[in-house]
Amino acid sequence: MRVRDDDEKVVQERERLLDIYKDVPQDKLNVVQGLIIQAARLRVMLDYMWEDIQENGEYMLFTQSEKTEPYERERPVARLYNTRDQSYQRIIKQLSDLLPKKDDEPEKPVRRDLV
Repeated sequence: MRVRDDDEKVVQERERLLDIYKDVPQDKLNVVQGLIIQAARLRVMLDYMWEDIQENGEYMLFTQSEKTEPYERERPVARLYNTRDQSYQRIIKQLSDLLPKKDDEPEKPVRRDLV
């Protein structure tokens, strides 16, 4: 599966993310552009991979030779899905951390009983 930056789904996702993160300060915009492009690519790849997993499952029967019993083994796409999903989550966290804090958001109280 090959996802190009000009793929319609990648372009749509990039636009969606640009709209969400439009309030990132200008001085961080160059960093954000790269993260947004990568997040868009990952999101589209994850969607394609999820469709494949839904159609074909996470596991497949595998055998090393005709003489051994097949056993279930995780499909490579399932393993890649998990790895890419973690990367996507990290990028979204980085992007969200770059957003300016809103003054009207009350700070979460610190629970002293957990210290």
